[in-house]
Amino acid sequence: MTDNLKNRNLTMLTDFYEITMANGYFKNGLGDRITQFDMFFRDVPDKGGFAIMAGVEQLVKYLDDLYFDEEDIEYLRGRGFCEEFLDYLRNFEFKCDVWCVPEGTPIFPYEPIVTVRGPAIQAQFIETMVLITINHQSLVATKANRIVRAAKGRGVMEFGSRRSQGYDGAIYGARAAYIGGCMGTACTISDREFGVKAVGTMAHSWVQLFDNELEAFCAYAREYPDKCTLLVDTYNVLKSGIPNAIEAFKREVLPRGFRPQGIRIDSGDITYLTIKARKMLDEAGFPDCAIVASNSLDEYVIRDMLHQGAQIDSFGVGERLITASSAPVFGGVYKLCAVENEQGEMMPRIKISENVAKVTIPGCKKLWRFYDNETGKCFADLITLDDEVVDDSQPYELFDRDFTWKRKIVENYTARPLLIQLFDKGKCVYDFPALEDIKKYCKEQIDTLWDEVLRFENPHNYYVDLSQKLWDLKDTLLKQHKA
Repeated sequence: MTDNLKNRNLTMLTDFYEITMANGYFKNGLGDRITQFDMFFRDVPDKGGFAIMAGVEQLVKYLDDLYFDEEDIEYLRGRGFCEEFLDYLRNFEFKCDVWCVPEGTPIFPYEPIVTVRGPAIQAQFIETMVLITINHQSLVATKANRIVRAAKGRGVMEFGSRRSQGYDGAIYGARAAYIGGCMGTACTISDREFGVKAVGTMAHSWVQLFDNELEAFCAYAREYPDKCTLLVDTYNVLKSGIPNAIEAFKREVLPRGFRPQGIRIDSGDITYLTIKARKMLDEAGFPDCAIVASNSLDEYVIRDMLHQGAQIDSFGVGERLITASSAPVFGGVYKLCAVENEQGEMMPRIKISENVAKVTIPGCKKLWRFYDNETGKCFADLITLDDEVVDDSQPYELFDRDFTWKRKIVENYTARPLLIQLFDKGKCVYDFPALEDIKKYCKEQIDTLWDEVLRFENPHNYYVDLSQKLWDLKDTLLKQHKA
């Protein structure tokens, strides 16, 4: 990746209350007190069985370049903050430890997917950007993967730049969509920056600009005979679009020693049109000419079209992917879970609410994934306290954290810790994997999920359990509060 997107200081992209709290911590002598925060989410978008972790690389780059410049200091001076606090910010140096789940990993509700430990001012201040970065890309990667799975091996291209939520939404959305399984993007800058292959041919305006459709097709075919895909629905797909495309292929593509790459249909009854188009192309001697479909597609539309016999080789998916329009919020939150006492021990903290779903899991934690040794499939995740070790050579008792009488002893399994370290006392220790490797890893990890978890409707509830020690800690804190 180049550094063309790194020329912005995003330190002040934060909720204002992070700054007011930082000032309050500073004034009360709490700024350097060691704290630990977890990011987690409560619900999978679209009521799916899992989500996909994405955005880690951008989070690391933000944290590794965190500083307050003089423009920031001057702005804060104008908001009434004292000079002592401004001097602290002027000399700000990130010193936190940060862990996260690797990009491309399937993730589940209530798991700590990012953990930050460090001075209170610093660990608190980065909340907004942690959530912006991970929430956005995880949302798009999750939606993209649903669409890719609906396509059943057919290519999916991300076509949503013009409908994205701003230019960063387009740029990083294309990256996240690639992690989720898309084969390319219409967003050129994402190709330049991340190597997500830019794809695309023509718009309807190309066809309209010429005096007639055949002339437009022939002109395009002459320019790009080796990669000629023609948009055939400007006027009439079956009466003019496909006949003219076939003629252009014969006039301009074949004589230059190439085969036509494809046609694209962007409107109408796409299922019906692709069935007819396939027959016409085959009869004309172009059985290898691909059919691309676009126009307001998502996983449900794609699934239905294929079920009805649509003859489609690949899909261009735009607004419903890049905005995840059916569930446009990834509800990740960032909560305090532990605070260091005077003896240097990390003491657990819990948030309690009348809304049971908002009660947090206290303490410093580890996250484990259990795989069945016979099938290679994962069957449960386990959250433990950070001083616990799971010995997978021994049987382990898992239990439902809400219905604790539901217990199961598991054997012949492998328990793998999921969290990796990004920063050690503010020093980046993360080895950036290639985006292609993240995409490959994502596919491999999804293949470890049972089909029941992959269902679009009413997926199996994947178990995320607490260790007995962690469950006891949470129960004790709840009882202490009640008392």
